[in-house]
Amino acid sequence: MASQALPARGARLGRQVVPGLVPGPRSRDPHTGETVRAVVLALPGGDALSTRRRSPLAAAMIWPLARHLVREGQADGLAAHVVHYRFRGWNGGHAHPAEDAEWAVGEAVRRYGDVPVCLVGVDMGGRAALHAAGHPAVTSVVALAPWLPGGPEPEPVKQLIGRRVLLVHGTEDDSTVPELSYRLAERAKKVNRDVCRFEVHSDGHGLHQHRAEVSALTADFVLGNLLDRPFARPVADALAAPPPLGLRMPLASGFGRSLRD
Repeated sequence: MASQALPARGARLGRQVVPGLVPGPRSRDPHTGETVRAVVLALPGGDALSTRRRSPLAAAMIWPLARHLVREGQADGLAAHVVHYRFRGWNGGHAHPAEDAEWAVGEAVRRYGDVPVCLVGVDMGGRAALHAAGHPAVTSVVALAPWLPGGPEPEPVKQLIGRRVLLVHGTEDDSTVPELSYRLAERAKKVNRDVCRFEVHSDGHGLHQHRAEVSALTADFVLGNLLDRPFARPVADALAAPPPLGLRMPLASGFGRSLRD
């Protein structure tokens, strides 16, 4: 791949997931006067190797979660965008989605000003979110069933210092390896106490069986970080607990049905 000329195309932010908050110098909704206080950037999955254009299906799969997040937080000024990558693949050392995620953070800051940003990624997007966390505007990261292929070089974790980090993995995931996300979380916890990881027992890669609980957990974590809302007790406990307890926290069935567990 290194010897091939890659197509010239740029990453971009999709339209606001839920319209209403508009970009501009004051970042205000002309109808409500609401100020954009925080931004979620949703990072879809992809392939290990591919220079094809982004996958519309992957973007569509993360859209419902992004919509849920912004609907929960829009009244307090939360905006969200899905990031459209240049290429569908990670592509080895190029790490194209991670570069695109970092660009997207900069673009969000350009549009909305000095606001905190949370990166929420699924599959390959989870890895991209973790890699791009070093941008100064990023305050938190969510990696759902992250693709962490392993290899001789360990995944970097120093860029996670100073950020709150949530990893979520189904124990029956046969597409990505749950134990690898645990090992990364364990290494990250050594340099950053604000790391937690939840296990979704009996669920697979798409986390379909417990979609409602995963969405509620993600919203609790994201809104707690970006909008200073109190965390649900399981999230607070997971952040405070030492390994392995806080990194193998089971996601309870029905999480989110009550305001605070």
